[in-house]
Amino acid sequence: MKVLVPTLLAGAASAAVPQWQQPLLPGSFQDALTAPIDKATSWTKSWDWLENEMKHLTGEARAVWDEVALMFPESMSSASFFSLPKPHVRKPDSHWDFHTSGKAIQDVWVMNKDGEQERELDGDLRAFTLRTKKVDPRKLGVDKVKQYSGYLDDNENDKHLFYWFFESRNDPKNDPVLLWLNGGPGCSSLTGLFMELGPSSITEKGETKFNPSSWNANASVIFLDQPVNVGYSYSGSGVSNTVAAGKDVYALLTLFFKQFPEYAKQPFHISGESYAGHYIPVFASEILSHKKRNINLQSVLIGNGLTDGLTQYDYYRPMACGDGGWPAVLGAQECAGMDNALPRCKSLIESCYNSESVWSCVPASIYCNNAIIGPYQRSGQNPYDVRKKCKGSNLCYDELDWIQGYLNKKDVMEALGAEVDSYDSCNFDINRNFLFAGDWMQPFHRLVPGILKEIPVLIYAGDADFICNWLGNLAWTTQLEWPGQKNYAKAPMEDLKLAADDSKIGSVKSAGNFTFVRIHAGGHMVPYDQPVASLDMLNRWLSGEWIES
Repeated sequence: MKVLVPTLLAGAASAAVPQWQQPLLPGSFQDALTAPIDKATSWTKSWDWLENEMKHLTGEARAVWDEVALMFPESMSSASFFSLPKPHVRKPDSHWDFHTSGKAIQDVWVMNKDGEQERELDGDLRAFTLRTKKVDPRKLGVDKVKQYSGYLDDNENDKHLFYWFFESRNDPKNDPVLLWLNGGPGCSSLTGLFMELGPSSITEKGETKFNPSSWNANASVIFLDQPVNVGYSYSGSGVSNTVAAGKDVYALLTLFFKQFPEYAKQPFHISGESYAGHYIPVFASEILSHKKRNINLQSVLIGNGLTDGLTQYDYYRPMACGDGGWPAVLGAQECAGMDNALPRCKSLIESCYNSESVWSCVPASIYCNNAIIGPYQRSGQNPYDVRKKCKGSNLCYDELDWIQGYLNKKDVMEALGAEVDSYDSCNFDINRNFLFAGDWMQPFHRLVPGILKEIPVLIYAGDADFICNWLGNLAWTTQLEWPGQKNYAKAPMEDLKLAADDSKIGSVKSAGNFTFVRIHAGGHMVPYDQPVASLDMLNRWLSGEWIES
């Protein structure tokens, strides 16, 4: 769903750390490494990683860490590299209608054009299996189309990713296939399903309500709960960085399209929002790196994403202070404070970009999120929509509670084959794990030029969002260095009008394989605020309207 601001800010991050978490306190690195470990064996991998990172810790990095720790002690003291596995019970094989073996796929050899034997598909898939069941549409009433749900299992690392697939309402034999990813990191993509772009929403009474603007109107859609321990997914270990999560996604798609080859030849697209601005460049690059693949990746779409922090953090002050097209949320003193903090924030992000080290990237995240985002957060205004006050749950939307209640119903969990004992819309432990693994400020925008060489990229943004605002997204796309940069930079912003009635819904600029769309009066979750406009944008993108032939 969204970038989880509250877990990062002083005050919000000061909740007591549960007994089973291992806090990493400022100035106590060696103590943390030598502390007794009474965790399961699989968790010791995190300690091995931490010990390896310690070898690269310079005096300068330690000084920066200590400096930021003194400024924001509550945030730094919440550091955690561990979280308990989600309670679960694995269902017997007889529960599932299909079983797909990664090892069996790995063992298929074919003759290439040179008469040599080679594997049919790239990738190390031996540890993976895919368990799938048919979902009876009559039981849940979410949609009438063909549906599948199940788990991708990494049996070597005890990781189990849940997915839910919906066929297109139109022409599933020919319509494209989309993967949808919510962000966080740590938010379930089922929130996107039921709150934004899926076939139905959930009412306050816990009932399904048909969504005429669902993105499966003209495309089949896979909703994936990732990384592990998010939503219905679970693990005895964990994933705390985007690159590791990319390996799982490649395996999932490879096994899915092998099990259901009827969807494998259609165009495939990866879409998502918020922290998916990190996920999608990595996931797309992982897929494209495998030349022998059964994933027909044709484009990627990122909505209100966090992709290039060094550029995007420049635009929090303008968006909060009335320069983003909506009235100011903050006063002159707070805006001046954000201006004063920005040079130090950018210096820390530059250090992270240069080293890509956890010891540089974590202080950058802590300082910038407290000093730059913190003033807005303390205002009580919704960080995902500058027009509204934050209300309801700690993520500002009552609908999240309704969705969580629905997905915890026993009949719903049984119909989907869920193996965890409970569902949470967002997992704040995962959010902290990613933050303190240094993932937040990683320069994943550097992967975008390589992607643009092969497939088109759409960056879209609702213009009322603060946390991943349209100003920052337009800026990083303009500043991105790639062969088409000059043409893209000088491309005009043109009015974007609804195909049905020619009403203005935003603006668009495009050159080569790169397109930016601003959706007017949309917040962080564009399909939630502007369902008709978002579906119109999607259909036109999939038809190739803005892609130069």
